[in-house]
Amino acid sequence: MEPRLLVATRKGLFILEYARAAKPRWRISRTPFLGDPVTMVLKLPESRSLYVALDHGHFGVKLHRSDDDGQSWREIAAPEYPPKPDDVEDIDLFSGQSIPWSLKRIWSLAAAPTGELWCGTMPGGLFRSADGGASWEMVRSLWDHPARKHWAGGGADWPAIHSLIIDPRDSNHILIGVSVGGVWATRDGGVHWEARTAGMRAAYMPPEQAGEPAAQDVHYIVNCPCAPDVLWCQHHNGVFRSLDGGRQWREITTVQPSVFGFTTAVHPQDPDTAWFVPAIKDEQRLPVDGKLVVARTRDGGESFEVLRSGLPQEHAYDLIYRHALDVDASGEKLAFGSTTGGLWASEDGGDHWETIAVHLPPVYCVRFI
Repeated sequence: MEPRLLVATRKGLFILEYARAAKPRWRISRTPFLGDPVTMVLKLPESRSLYVALDHGHFGVKLHRSDDDGQSWREIAAPEYPPKPDDVEDIDLFSGQSIPWSLKRIWSLAAAPTGELWCGTMPGGLFRSADGGASWEMVRSLWDHPARKHWAGGGADWPAIHSLIIDPRDSNHILIGVSVGGVWATRDGGVHWEARTAGMRAAYMPPEQAGEPAAQDVHYIVNCPCAPDVLWCQHHNGVFRSLDGGRQWREITTVQPSVFGFTTAVHPQDPDTAWFVPAIKDEQRLPVDGKLVVARTRDGGESFEVLRSGLPQEHAYDLIYRHALDVDASGEKLAFGSTTGGLWASEDGGDHWETIAVHLPPVYCVRFI
């Protein structure tokens, strides 16, 4: 069966079909939720079930499920925060504002091999569902953890759980990435949590606080399906890699043309191969020299190739969000979308790219299904 792409954007979900004999090979076939911001998508493995998270602004955050591969959709329950006790003070350290105990955005969705669903949200909530999304339960051990008081909003108003990694060998082993709040893991399904940021550094903090777990502005974390302990992290001030499930990280400084960015992807069978889409820096979230490129390593970060064939090489101001790059199960097909509505795909591991679209709404998430 040929692959398909789900592209979540600020103005709808775009479903693309692949045709091997056609040019361009990818064509938009359907546009569910046109006009509505779609913040996250998830497909259950070996199933026809899809989930999308919507942010309606005035009407709030919604979740929808399809059981026929996206032909039809029905609204399901969205996670709910508990009532905030009157005597609890919950203040964001960056803004000084009171953190709302209410759902502001769904940033991540994941499915465990057991069928349990997990959902990471802003402001910093983690939820699970044992009934396919019919109901959700907040993981209070994380919400009530003293360390959460040190999380803070970075580019968004509030801290957000954007990375959710479930160990394929053990569904009780879950790792999360938080902006801004570091990396946390549980080995018992969410009863206890431990920080996993040793080796990371936050260059924007005073030196004596640069190693603090909650100070780490983790942009995105992925692991290799065939080697689940190998993690790649795009951090606010660089790229980090772990070989032991995040217990120890090593900073990689050789990414070209820049170590700054938001997204990363790892080859499904080769943990030494990973891709990044660099930007200049925090204050200038643009491709270096206005040239959109993909950086690829094939040797675990010892060296990088700068891939640019088929990508715009002048006056390109595209930024790639953390969920907007994906690689398929073969490790050969890649796709990414940008804040300026561009969408590109490769069939040879990133050596050459084909432009799929140039006028989409800002792209939040790209997923092969």
